Amino acid sequence: MDADEVKQALRANKKIQVIDVRSKEEFDQAHIPDAMHISLNDLKDRVSELDKDTQFVTACGKGGGRSADGAKLLTEFGRNAIWLCGGTNNWLKANGY
Repeated sequence: MDADEVKQALRANKKIQVIDVRSKEEFDQAHIPDAMHISLNDLKDRVSELDKDTQFVTACGKGGGRSADGAKLLTEFGRNAIWLCGGTNNWLKANGY
């Protein structure tokens, strides 16, 4: 899913949640507004906290590495998850942050 699709879904108040899977230090430097932070290392241990009726979009810095791994893990645990193409860096750049 690309940044525009995520942005439109959020604006439409669809049941969607961005999960930033980077380290706390990376998240603290900059992140997508309202993104939840769960590092990739902690994701497996915290999956039970995530609502099965929500669409999750995992995000990392550039998209496709850790975010793809996070989406795969969530899917394996029965969550509806995809990863953000272009990652957090692209989102912030495209939205003037």
